Amino acid sequence: MEVTMDPLFLAWSYFRRRKLQQCSDICTKILQDSPYDQAAWSLKTCALTEMVYIDEVEVDQERIAEMMLDENSIAQVARPGTSLRLPGTSHGGGPTPAVRPMTQSGRPITGFVRPSTQSGRPGTMEQAIKTPRTASTARPVTSASGRFIRLGTASMLTNPDGPFINLSRLNLTKYSQKPNLSRTLFEYIFHHENDVKNALDLAAQATEHAQFKDWWWKVQLGKCYYRLGLYREAEKQFRSALNHQVVVDTYLYLAKVYQRLDQPITALNLFKQGLDSFPGEVTLLTGIARIHEEMNNITSATEYYKEVLKQDNTHVEAIACIGSNHFYTDQPEIALRFYRRLLQMGVYNCQLYNNLGLCCFFAQQYDMTLSSFERALALVANDEEQADVWYNIGHVAVGIGDLALAYQCFKLALAFNNDHAEAYNNLAVLELRKGRIEQSKAFLQTAASLAPHMFESHFNLSILSEKIGDLQSSYSAAQRSEDAFPEHVDTQQLLKQLRQHFAVL
Repeated sequence: MEVTMDPLFLAWSYFRRRKLQQCSDICTKILQDSPYDQAAWSLKTCALTEMVYIDEVEVDQERIAEMMLDENSIAQVARPGTSLRLPGTSHGGGPTPAVRPMTQSGRPITGFVRPSTQSGRPGTMEQAIKTPRTASTARPVTSASGRFIRLGTASMLTNPDGPFINLSRLNLTKYSQKPNLSRTLFEYIFHHENDVKNALDLAAQATEHAQFKDWWWKVQLGKCYYRLGLYREAEKQFRSALNHQVVVDTYLYLAKVYQRLDQPITALNLFKQGLDSFPGEVTLLTGIARIHEEMNNITSATEYYKEVLKQDNTHVEAIACIGSNHFYTDQPEIALRFYRRLLQMGVYNCQLYNNLGLCCFFAQQYDMTLSSFERALALVANDEEQADVWYNIGHVAVGIGDLALAYQCFKLALAFNNDHAEAYNNLAVLELRKGRIEQSKAFLQTAASLAPHMFESHFNLSILSEKIGDLQSSYSAAQRSEDAFPEHVDTQQLLKQLRQHFAVL
């Protein structure tokens, strides 16, 4: 006689082992036999939610719609060091743009791509469309609703007969009074169906039923308000939740609200308040380090990343950011140790080998340089990565004096990514060495239009225009260079010379 396992227990076992589709299938069979089985219903809701679950703490990208159609009024001229929108110059003793490249929003390129790294407040719609906004693609994310709606429609495929729960026929008042069902139902509505309005109604009624004393429901209300763009209401809910129960996630949600309201100092104070309750909590330390990094305070960011590593010595983001900081402060040997540590931990991708190749070259370990770049080329996932690797190989070729190889590499970089402004700039310099002035000028103008935040192309164009006698173009390009990098001495000297020319005329 064969002994069969209880189907519900088997489904629960599948759920714990993250075999969510099998768990959902078994629950579906149980519900066909007994449609009112609350345990099976609740477990299936959990399984369907887990399939499309996204951690709200980490994933936060400000899209074009939010940036250009934002009705929240924020001070345009913030005091230096108090705004993420206007990070200004590096006041934390970090490297200048001459050493460390900048993003379009005026922040230094970080060692680790995350949703907020490339975000900024572009001044015009054209700039907003040009700014790459995600880790895997250079295409800007169009709107907050886009990602969530796509998830909602894709999730319909889990049940060929249509949605598992018909939200329009659901009596939310009845479910809000059943604590064992209401929480799983809320997460299903919020994450799986992405119906924020119904989720908000359920959370509000459940909070009322709990006599406004349940911190969990207040956090969910805050999440709904945040998703709807009602940041002040979200702040009230998160603050109220913290009064009832001190939880790390609530601090992280509230800090997200303050960052969206462009109040980094308040967010920093909140993280430090959280560290009083949870000393050494890695997520809070990382949050502080990220804010310092976004405000160009690289020295403080590095200190906090080192604190993170004291608590968790396998934290990839901290290792990568400290490594890139050492690289840009002219310590490639130390950066090499950090990147090797990532390699030992099992991180195996194109970006890591690309960085290893550059560190080896600048640390004068030439035997490892080309083999690292070969590995990087073997691991590329898309054309943008391929272009970056070829661009770096071109840099190595310039360093060893092989200008023909450098020319080929920069051409290859542009073949893979036609918007690679740095490659255009370097090609222009090589073309100028060959005496092709018009070609060089065209490349520099292309680079300047593709990356207005990059001072090199403006400065080179200014020098070239001055040499061929076009003083007016030279002056306007030098002014753009000064806007991008006010402390650049060569630009200031060039502007001084041009002003003297104009004074004589």
